[in-house]
Amino acid sequence: MTEGGMGMGFTIVWMVVIFGIMYFLMIRPQKKEQKRVQAMLSSMEVGDSVVTTGGFYGVIIDMTDEDVIIEFGNNKNCRIPMRKQAIAEVEKAEQASA
Repeated sequence: MTEGGMGMGFTIVWMVVIFGIMYFLMIRPQKKEQKRVQAMLSSMEVGDSVVTTGGFYGVIIDMTDEDVIIEFGNNKNCRIPMRKQAIAEVEKAEQASA
């Protein structure tokens, strides 16, 4: 009987160890990335240069809570509204001019 109890305890310890490894290798980095993206999107301002998830480069010309209007290229008539979640990278206006 004690042998069965030891085997069950060992199995539980292994499950805890496996879950801990999964947490540190998968869940934790994903949460850190989500926080980084949220911070990037919340710090966007009009005039910042951005790269969309589709690979297009543009400049933010207007913003609402969920959407942005981005001007693409040198053509001032190419303005496209899109969701903030479609922004992959942001370069602040001060950094772009330096």
